[in-house]
Amino acid sequence: MFQSSANGLGKEVFVRQERAIIGRSDSRPGLARIKCPTLVICGREDVITPPAVHEELVAAIPGAKLEVIENCGHLSPLEQPGQVTEILRDWLRTLPG
Repeated sequence: MFQSSANGLGKEVFVRQERAIIGRSDSRPGLARIKCPTLVICGREDVITPPAVHEELVAAIPGAKLEVIENCGHLSPLEQPGQVTEILRDWLRTLPG
């Protein structure tokens, strides 16, 4: 799915997106300052940002929770929308208020 989407957008869009990503500053040093409830969702088969990257994010955010979706790559809301919805619904029920 990801490859067909990228091919459909064309080379120019891909180059612009890559330049934007390369120029983006590293936000990891500020993760410890996050004070709101945080849920991180990733796909087990995500080769762009694999689960180990998400584990690093969760370790840096106080109280964050990680959910890993099986049989899923980088675009979890598109690849496993039902599971993402269920995870979000369950997580939201745990929040105060």
